[in-house]
Amino acid sequence: MKAAFKMKLKPGSAAEYKKRHDEIWPELAALLKAEGLSDYTIFLDEETHTLFAVQQLSGKGSQSLGEREIVKRWWAYMADIMETNPDHSPVSVPLLQVFHMD
Repeated sequence: MKAAFKMKLKPGSAAEYKKRHDEIWPELAALLKAEGLSDYTIFLDEETHTLFAVQQLSGKGSQSLGEREIVKRWWAYMADIMETNPDHSPVSVPLLQVFHMD
């Protein structure tokens, strides 16, 4: 199953966001893979500072990832450059799939 969602960067944070993801913590990447996330891509609309993410979900899925300590630390690490909720999780809006072509 694919999931897509959008998030919002703070203006002027695009380069730092990319840098942090280029250097994603190996233990975080391993956890995401172990939980069944793959083919995870994030796009940026530079005009609106909106991030569009698409990921393939299989296996256990990602329902409990927000309870993991490393995920909470990543959220706190990213909170200064993104719109976040009080727990530092990114404000995330699910997107509705309206078309797909293989």
